[in-house]
Amino acid sequence: QVQLVESGGGSVQAGGSLRLSCAASGYTYAMAWFRRTPQKGREGVAAIEEYFRTMYEESVKGRFTISKDNAKNTLYLEMNSLKPEDTGMYYCAARAWSGLSLDEAAYDNWGQGTQVTVSS
Repeated sequence: QVQLVESGGGSVQAGGSLRLSCAASGYTYAMAWFRRTPQKGREGVAAIEEYFRTMYEESVKGRFTISKDNAKNTLYLEMNSLKPEDTGMYYCAARAWSGLSLDEAAYDNWGQGTQVTVSS
């Protein structure tokens, strides 16, 4: 099991930016960010695998960027042009095998989450 700790959430106005971080206690082959919103429940936002290929949920393409620093075992999510509908609890997830997925069932390690609130 890998321990995951998210940070960087907060409150911003629409159009603003936030950078989320997720520190992992060890190396992981694939990681992802999920969010839980009142409207959609938990959904995959962005994923990255060991060769740094990425995938994004359609509504965040061009606004969010996922990246990973293997030397620091840290995952990031740069969020720009934030919208009120981006409001939610953001979770980091990881697994011990490679490949891209935004399916929560594909991950077996989860952080506690960090809240992002975007006001209009």
